Amino acid sequence: MTQTTYGSISQRTAAYAIKEMLSNAMPVNVLALFGQSKPIPANKAETVKFRRAIPFTPATTPLVEGVTPTARAMQYEDIPVSLAQYGDVVVITDKVADLAEDPVLADATRELGKQAGATLEQLVYGVVKGGTTVFYANGASRAAVNTVLSLNKQRKVTRYLNAMKAKKFTSILAPSVNIGTKPIEAAYIAVAHTNLGADIRNLAGFVPVAQYGQRSPLCEYEIGSVEDVRYVLSPDLAGWADVGGTPGGTVESTGGSAADVYPILYFGEEAFGVTPLRNKMVDAKSNMPITPSVINPGTIDKSDPLGQRGYAGWKAWFAAVRLNETWMARLEVAASAL
Repeated sequence: MTQTTYGSISQRTAAYAIKEMLSNAMPVNVLALFGQSKPIPANKAETVKFRRAIPFTPATTPLVEGVTPTARAMQYEDIPVSLAQYGDVVVITDKVADLAEDPVLADATRELGKQAGATLEQLVYGVVKGGTTVFYANGASRAAVNTVLSLNKQRKVTRYLNAMKAKKFTSILAPSVNIGTKPIEAAYIAVAHTNLGADIRNLAGFVPVAQYGQRSPLCEYEIGSVEDVRYVLSPDLAGWADVGGTPGGTVESTGGSAADVYPILYFGEEAFGVTPLRNKMVDAKSNMPITPSVINPGTIDKSDPLGQRGYAGWKAWFAAVRLNETWMARLEVAASAL
Protein backbone atom coordinates (compact mmCIF):
# COMPACT_ATOMS: atom_id res chain seq x y z
CA MET A 1 0.00 0.00 0.00
CA THR A 2 1.34 3.46 -0.89
CA GLN A 3 1.53 5.54 2.29
CA THR A 4 1.81 9.25 2.87
CA THR A 5 5.03 9.29 4.88
CA TYR A 6 7.23 11.75 6.77
CA GLY A 7 8.33 14.75 4.74
CA SER A 8 5.03 15.44 3.00
CA ILE A 9 2.25 16.23 5.54
CA SER A 10 1.05 16.81 9.19
CA GLN A 11 -1.97 16.29 11.47
CA ARG A 12 -5.42 17.89 11.88
CA THR A 13 -8.38 16.82 13.95
CA ALA A 14 -10.91 14.31 12.67
CA ALA A 15 -13.88 16.60 13.24
CA TYR A 16 -12.30 19.39 11.25
CA ALA A 17 -11.33 16.93 8.53
CA ILE A 18 -14.88 15.69 8.04
CA LYS A 19 -16.22 19.26 7.82
CA GLU A 20 -13.47 20.15 5.39
CA MET A 21 -14.23 17.15 3.19
CA LEU A 22 -17.94 17.93 2.89
CA SER A 23 -17.33 21.63 2.23
CA ASN A 24 -15.07 20.72 -0.70
CA ALA A 25 -17.14 17.82 -2.01
CA MET A 26 -18.83 19.67 -4.86
CA PRO A 27 -16.48 22.26 -6.36
CA VAL A 28 -18.16 22.31 -9.80
CA ASN A 29 -21.05 19.86 -9.71
CA VAL A 30 -24.09 20.69 -11.79
CA LEU A 31 -25.65 17.64 -13.42
CA ALA A 32 -27.24 16.04 -10.35
CA LEU A 33 -29.27 19.24 -9.82
CA PHE A 34 -31.27 18.45 -12.94
CA GLY A 35 -31.82 14.70 -12.65
CA GLN A 36 -34.90 13.10 -11.15
CA SER A 37 -33.74 12.12 -7.67
CA LYS A 38 -35.00 8.87 -6.20
CA PRO A 39 -33.08 8.03 -3.02
CA ILE A 40 -33.03 4.40 -1.93
CA PRO A 41 -33.78 3.92 1.78
CA ALA A 42 -30.87 2.42 3.70
CA ASN A 43 -31.10 -1.32 4.46
CA LYS A 44 -33.90 -1.82 1.93
CA ALA A 45 -32.55 -2.67 -1.52
CA GLU A 46 -29.65 -2.38 -3.91
CA THR A 47 -31.89 -1.78 -6.94
CA VAL A 48 -34.53 0.89 -7.48
CA LYS A 49 -37.11 1.18 -10.27
CA PHE A 50 -38.01 4.49 -11.83
CA ARG A 51 -41.68 4.03 -12.73
CA ARG A 52 -43.72 6.10 -15.16
CA ALA A 53 -47.20 5.88 -16.61
CA ILE A 54 -47.50 5.07 -20.31
CA PRO A 55 -49.42 7.96 -21.93
CA PHE A 56 -52.90 7.34 -23.37
CA THR A 57 -53.48 7.71 -27.07
CA PRO A 58 -56.01 10.40 -28.11
CA ALA A 59 -59.65 9.25 -27.86
CA THR A 60 -60.81 10.27 -31.35
CA THR A 61 -63.74 7.82 -31.72
CA PRO A 62 -67.11 9.48 -30.94
CA LEU A 63 -69.10 8.05 -28.03
CA VAL A 64 -72.30 6.14 -28.82
CA GLU A 65 -75.39 7.45 -27.08
CA GLY A 66 -76.14 5.41 -23.96
CA VAL A 67 -73.11 3.13 -24.42
CA THR A 68 -70.31 3.24 -21.87
CA PRO A 69 -66.93 3.13 -23.61
CA THR A 70 -64.62 0.21 -22.90
CA ALA A 71 -62.63 0.97 -19.79
CA ARG A 72 -58.88 0.99 -20.08
CA ALA A 73 -56.33 0.07 -17.45
CA MET A 74 -53.34 2.11 -16.37
CA GLN A 75 -50.06 0.82 -17.76
CA TYR A 76 -46.61 1.54 -16.37
CA GLU A 77 -43.04 1.19 -17.53
CA ASP A 78 -40.24 0.31 -15.11
CA ILE A 79 -36.62 1.35 -15.55
CA PRO A 80 -34.42 -0.48 -13.00
CA VAL A 81 -31.03 0.77 -11.85
CA SER A 82 -28.65 -0.75 -9.32
CA LEU A 83 -26.49 1.18 -6.89
CA ALA A 84 -22.72 0.81 -6.92
CA GLN A 85 -20.30 1.91 -4.23
CA TYR A 86 -17.41 4.27 -4.87
CA GLY A 87 -14.69 5.66 -2.64
CA ASP A 88 -11.03 6.18 -1.88
CA VAL A 89 -8.71 6.35 1.13
CA VAL A 90 -5.42 8.02 2.10
CA VAL A 91 -3.11 6.51 4.72
CA ILE A 92 -1.04 8.70 7.07
CA THR A 93 1.73 7.41 9.35
CA ASP A 94 2.19 8.38 13.00
CA LYS A 95 5.61 9.82 12.18
CA VAL A 96 4.02 12.27 9.80
CA ALA A 97 1.34 13.18 12.34
CA ASP A 98 3.92 13.73 15.07
CA LEU A 99 6.75 15.44 13.19
CA ALA A 100 5.74 16.92 9.83
CA GLU A 101 4.94 20.61 9.41
CA ASP A 102 2.47 20.50 6.52
CA PRO A 103 -1.28 20.18 7.32
CA VAL A 104 -1.57 16.79 5.67
CA LEU A 105 -4.87 15.66 7.18
CA ALA A 106 -6.52 18.93 6.17
CA ASP A 107 -5.00 18.71 2.69
CA ALA A 108 -5.95 15.05 2.32
CA THR A 109 -9.58 15.58 3.33
CA ARG A 110 -9.89 18.63 1.11
CA GLU A 111 -8.58 16.71 -1.89
CA LEU A 112 -10.72 13.68 -1.05
CA GLY A 113 -13.76 15.93 -0.95
CA LYS A 114 -12.97 17.33 -4.38
CA GLN A 115 -12.35 13.80 -5.66
CA ALA A 116 -15.67 12.58 -4.31
CA GLY A 117 -17.59 15.37 -5.99
CA ALA A 118 -15.73 14.93 -9.26
CA THR A 119 -16.34 11.18 -9.19
CA LEU A 120 -20.10 11.47 -8.84
CA GLU A 121 -20.25 14.24 -11.44
CA GLN A 122 -18.38 12.10 -13.96
CA LEU A 123 -20.69 9.16 -13.30
CA VAL A 124 -23.71 11.28 -14.18
CA TYR A 125 -21.92 12.87 -17.14
CA GLY A 126 -20.97 9.52 -18.60
CA VAL A 127 -24.58 8.35 -18.49
CA VAL A 128 -26.19 11.52 -19.86
CA LYS A 129 -23.73 12.12 -22.71
CA GLY A 130 -24.29 8.52 -23.81
CA GLY A 131 -27.82 9.38 -24.98
CA THR A 132 -28.88 8.14 -28.39
CA THR A 133 -30.32 11.39 -29.78
CA VAL A 134 -27.46 13.27 -31.43
CA PHE A 135 -27.18 16.44 -33.53
CA TYR A 136 -24.05 17.89 -35.13
CA ALA A 137 -23.06 21.52 -35.69
CA ASN A 138 -22.25 20.48 -39.25
CA GLY A 139 -22.03 17.24 -41.18
CA ALA A 140 -23.50 13.90 -40.22
CA SER A 141 -20.89 12.56 -37.81
CA ARG A 142 -18.45 13.64 -35.10
CA ALA A 143 -15.58 13.26 -37.55
CA ALA A 144 -16.96 16.13 -39.65
CA VAL A 145 -17.62 18.66 -36.87
CA ASN A 146 -15.61 21.87 -37.23
CA THR A 147 -18.33 24.49 -36.70
CA VAL A 148 -19.33 26.33 -33.54
CA LEU A 149 -22.78 26.49 -31.97
CA SER A 150 -25.41 28.49 -33.85
CA LEU A 151 -28.86 29.69 -32.90
CA ASN A 152 -30.31 27.65 -35.73
CA LYS A 153 -28.81 24.43 -34.29
CA GLN A 154 -30.15 25.25 -30.84
CA ARG A 155 -33.57 25.75 -32.37
CA LYS A 156 -33.29 22.43 -34.19
CA VAL A 157 -32.63 20.69 -30.87
CA THR A 158 -35.46 22.44 -29.03
CA ARG A 159 -37.85 21.77 -31.93
CA TYR A 160 -37.05 18.09 -31.53
CA LEU A 161 -37.58 18.22 -27.76
CA ASN A 162 -40.87 20.02 -28.27
CA ALA A 163 -41.99 17.42 -30.82
CA MET A 164 -41.14 14.65 -28.35
CA LYS A 165 -43.23 16.45 -25.71
CA ALA A 166 -40.27 16.85 -23.38
CA LYS A 167 -41.31 18.71 -20.26
CA LYS A 168 -39.51 21.96 -19.60
CA PHE A 169 -38.07 22.43 -16.13
CA THR A 170 -40.31 24.33 -13.75
CA SER A 171 -38.34 23.39 -10.61
CA ILE A 172 -34.91 22.08 -9.67
CA LEU A 173 -33.29 20.66 -6.55
CA ALA A 174 -32.90 23.37 -3.94
CA PRO A 175 -29.36 24.00 -2.64
CA SER A 176 -30.01 22.75 0.89
CA VAL A 177 -29.10 19.79 3.05
CA ASN A 178 -32.59 18.40 2.58
CA ILE A 179 -33.82 17.07 -0.74
CA GLY A 180 -36.33 19.67 -1.90
CA THR A 181 -37.08 21.83 -4.91
CA LYS A 182 -37.31 25.48 -5.85
CA PRO A 183 -39.51 26.85 -8.68
CA ILE A 184 -38.01 28.29 -11.87
CA GLU A 185 -39.38 29.70 -15.11
CA ALA A 186 -40.16 26.98 -17.66
CA ALA A 187 -37.07 26.20 -19.73
CA TYR A 188 -34.88 23.46 -21.11
CA ILE A 189 -31.46 23.08 -19.50
CA ALA A 190 -28.20 22.82 -21.43
CA VAL A 191 -24.89 21.89 -19.82
CA ALA A 192 -21.51 22.11 -21.52
CA HIS A 193 -17.80 22.75 -21.06
CA THR A 194 -16.60 26.24 -20.15
CA ASN A 195 -14.65 26.44 -23.44
CA LEU A 196 -18.00 27.00 -25.18
CA GLY A 197 -18.82 30.07 -23.10
CA ALA A 198 -17.74 32.60 -25.75
CA ASP A 199 -19.77 30.93 -28.50
CA ILE A 200 -22.89 30.76 -26.32
CA ARG A 201 -22.53 34.43 -25.40
CA ASN A 202 -22.25 35.29 -29.10
CA LEU A 203 -25.66 33.78 -29.91
CA ALA A 204 -28.29 36.32 -30.90
CA GLY A 205 -30.63 36.99 -28.01
CA PHE A 206 -28.24 35.81 -25.30
CA VAL A 207 -29.26 37.17 -21.87
CA PRO A 208 -26.53 36.99 -19.21
CA VAL A 209 -27.37 36.09 -15.65
CA ALA A 210 -26.51 39.63 -14.58
CA GLN A 211 -29.52 40.88 -16.57
CA TYR A 212 -32.02 38.35 -15.23
CA GLY A 213 -33.75 40.85 -12.96
CA GLN A 214 -36.24 38.94 -10.81
CA ARG A 215 -35.27 35.56 -12.27
CA SER A 216 -32.96 33.54 -10.02
CA PRO A 217 -29.96 31.65 -11.47
CA LEU A 218 -30.22 27.86 -11.45
CA CYS A 219 -26.82 27.65 -9.76
CA GLU A 220 -23.58 29.63 -9.63
CA TYR A 221 -22.40 28.10 -12.90
CA GLU A 222 -25.29 29.31 -15.07
CA ILE A 223 -24.03 31.95 -17.51
CA GLY A 224 -27.31 32.98 -19.15
CA SER A 225 -30.15 31.98 -21.45
CA VAL A 226 -31.06 32.01 -25.13
CA GLU A 227 -34.77 31.83 -25.90
CA ASP A 228 -36.11 28.86 -23.91
CA VAL A 229 -32.72 27.34 -23.02
CA ARG A 230 -30.65 28.11 -19.92
CA TYR A 231 -26.93 27.35 -20.14
CA VAL A 232 -24.83 25.94 -17.29
CA LEU A 233 -21.09 25.48 -17.84
CA SER A 234 -18.47 23.39 -16.03
CA PRO A 235 -14.75 22.82 -16.66
CA ASP A 236 -15.26 19.15 -15.77
CA LEU A 237 -17.52 18.33 -18.74
CA ALA A 238 -14.72 17.55 -21.15
CA GLY A 239 -15.07 16.95 -24.87
CA TRP A 240 -12.99 14.90 -27.32
CA ALA A 241 -9.66 16.17 -28.57
CA ASP A 242 -8.73 15.99 -32.27
CA VAL A 243 -11.74 13.97 -33.44
CA GLY A 244 -13.55 16.48 -35.67
CA GLY A 245 -13.07 17.97 -39.11
CA THR A 246 -10.28 20.21 -40.36
CA PRO A 247 -10.00 23.12 -37.91
CA GLY A 248 -8.93 25.70 -40.48
CA GLY A 249 -7.46 27.92 -37.78
CA THR A 250 -10.89 29.11 -36.61
CA VAL A 251 -11.75 26.47 -34.00
CA GLU A 252 -9.84 24.81 -31.19
CA SER A 253 -7.61 21.86 -32.02
CA THR A 254 -5.35 20.18 -29.49
CA GLY A 255 -3.07 18.62 -32.07
CA GLY A 256 -3.67 21.05 -34.92
CA SER A 257 -4.93 18.59 -37.53
CA ALA A 258 -8.54 18.01 -36.39
CA ALA A 259 -11.06 20.04 -34.44
CA ASP A 260 -11.77 19.34 -30.78
CA VAL A 261 -15.43 18.41 -30.36
CA TYR A 262 -17.57 19.27 -27.33
CA PRO A 263 -21.00 17.90 -26.40
CA ILE A 264 -23.77 20.24 -25.31
CA LEU A 265 -26.38 18.26 -23.38
CA TYR A 266 -29.95 19.57 -23.68
CA PHE A 267 -32.71 18.00 -21.63
CA GLY A 268 -36.10 18.43 -20.06
CA GLU A 269 -37.45 17.24 -16.74
CA GLU A 270 -37.17 13.54 -15.91
CA ALA A 271 -34.83 12.88 -18.83
CA PHE A 272 -32.41 11.13 -16.47
CA GLY A 273 -32.36 10.07 -12.84
CA VAL A 274 -29.94 9.80 -9.95
CA THR A 275 -30.19 7.40 -7.02
CA PRO A 276 -28.35 8.33 -3.85
CA LEU A 277 -28.60 6.16 -0.75
CA ARG A 278 -30.88 7.93 1.70
CA ASN A 279 -29.86 8.71 5.30
CA LYS A 280 -26.22 9.31 4.39
CA MET A 281 -24.38 12.60 4.78
CA VAL A 282 -25.09 14.86 1.83
CA ASP A 283 -23.37 17.86 0.31
CA ALA A 284 -25.25 21.11 0.90
CA LYS A 285 -25.05 22.22 -2.74
CA SER A 286 -26.23 19.20 -4.69
CA ASN A 287 -27.71 16.67 -2.24
CA MET A 288 -25.24 14.01 -3.35
CA PRO A 289 -24.51 11.44 -0.62
CA ILE A 290 -20.98 11.24 0.71
CA THR A 291 -19.88 9.42 3.85
CA PRO A 292 -16.48 10.70 5.02
CA SER A 293 -14.32 8.86 7.54
CA VAL A 294 -11.18 9.73 9.49
CA ILE A 295 -9.03 7.49 11.71
CA ASN A 296 -6.23 9.45 13.34
CA PRO A 297 -2.76 7.91 13.74
CA GLY A 298 -2.47 6.50 17.23
CA THR A 299 -5.69 4.49 17.04
CA ILE A 300 -4.78 1.01 18.29
CA ASP A 301 -6.47 -2.18 17.15
CA LYS A 302 -5.43 -5.72 16.22
CA SER A 303 -4.59 -4.72 12.64
CA ASP A 304 -2.36 -1.86 13.86
CA PRO A 305 -1.28 -2.70 17.43
CA LEU A 306 1.13 0.25 17.67
CA GLY A 307 -1.22 2.82 16.15
CA GLN A 308 1.27 3.65 13.40
CA ARG A 309 -1.26 4.46 10.69
CA GLY A 310 -4.19 6.77 10.26
CA TYR A 311 -6.65 7.09 7.40
CA ALA A 312 -8.92 9.61 5.72
CA GLY A 313 -11.43 8.49 3.14
CA TRP A 314 -14.90 8.69 1.67
CA LYS A 315 -17.48 6.36 0.19
CA ALA A 316 -20.80 6.77 -1.58
CA TRP A 317 -23.56 4.54 -2.95
CA PHE A 318 -24.74 6.05 -6.20
CA ALA A 319 -26.09 5.41 -9.70
CA ALA A 320 -27.40 7.42 -12.64
CA VAL A 321 -29.70 6.30 -15.46
CA ARG A 322 -31.25 7.73 -18.62
CA LEU A 323 -35.03 7.63 -18.25
CA ASN A 324 -36.26 8.98 -21.56
CA GLU A 325 -33.94 9.13 -24.57
CA THR A 326 -36.31 11.42 -26.48
CA TRP A 327 -36.35 14.05 -23.73
CA MET A 328 -32.62 14.70 -24.05
CA ALA A 329 -30.32 15.47 -26.95
CA ARG A 330 -26.58 15.87 -27.48
CA LEU A 331 -25.38 18.58 -29.85
CA GLU A 332 -21.72 18.14 -30.82
CA VAL A 333 -19.91 21.38 -31.71
CA ALA A 334 -16.46 22.90 -32.07
CA ALA A 335 -15.21 25.80 -29.96
CA SER A 336 -13.96 29.08 -31.42
CA ALA A 337 -10.20 29.54 -31.35
CA LEU A 338 -9.54 32.61 -29.23
